[in-house]
Amino acid sequence: MKAFCFSVILIFFAITTHAQDQTPVSDYNKTLADSLGADEYGMKWYVMVMLKSGATQIKSRDSISWLYKGHVDAINEMTNNGTLVVTGPMGKNDKNYRSFFILNTSKINVAQEMMNQNPAVKYGLFDTEYFFWYGPAALPTYRRFQPMIEAKKP
Repeated sequence: MKAFCFSVILIFFAITTHAQDQTPVSDYNKTLADSLGADEYGMKWYVMVMLKSGATQIKSRDSISWLYKGHVDAINEMTNNGTLVVTGPMGKNDKNYRSFFILNTSKINVAQEMMNQNPAVKYGLFDTEYFFWYGPAALPTYRRFQPMIEAKKP
C-alpha cells in the first residue's frame, strides 16, 4: 500500500511539474526572441573561450606592450561588432586561466577565427580553450545598461 501511495504522489508531482513546464509565459515577445536567436526557453548556444598564459616567452617590454594594446583593441572591436558578449579577468587559479570570453557564435571554428584576430592569441602570449555554453539569449542586451552604472571607465 505504501508503494502504491508513493507512486500516486510521484505521478501527481510529475504531472503538475510537466504542466508547469508547458505553461506559456504571458510576457513572451516572439519578435524579440527571434532577434536574439532564442530557443523556446529563451536560451541559445554560445562559445566560451578561456584564455590562459601562453607557452611563448616574450622578453621585450615593447613587444609585450604592443601585444596587450592589440589585445585590448581586439576586445573593443569584437564588442563593437557584437561578436563579444562578455569578457573579464579571472582571479588566481591553478589552471593559469587569465580571462574568459563569451562569443556570440555557436561554432568553435568561427570562435577560433575570431580569437586568432587577437595578436596576443595569434603570437602565443595567450593560449585558448574552447567550450560550448548554453546561456540566456538576452545576455548581450546588458551592454545597453552598463554605461549607466559605470562611475569610472576601466
